[in-house]
Amino acid sequence: MTPTELSERLAAPNPPHLLDVRQPDEFAVVALPGAKLIPLNELPERVGELAVWREQEVVVYCHHGMRSAHAIGWLRHQGFTNLHNLTGGIDRWSLEVDANAPRY
Repeated sequence: MTPTELSERLAAPNPPHLLDVRQPDEFAVVALPGAKLIPLNELPERVGELAVWREQEVVVYCHHGMRSAHAIGWLRHQGFTNLHNLTGGIDRWSLEVDANAPRY
């Protein structure tokens, strides 16, 4: 999902859940409103926190899209069915949607 597509989905009824798989220090710099932070390395032990999202739309993001792609692959094996990767991550979001979002 591109940043522009996500922006449109977030403004629509029933927006997707947002899962940020970066580290807490990255999340402190910039994050999408309402995003749940679960760092990629903590996902296996914390996946239970996402149980209610299993069949709901979830957009996973990180800095550039690599960690989120790994998270999506793992989550699919756990039975999650409606996952999207934010193409280009929060960095591309800052470039295309929200110029006020800090880049790092």
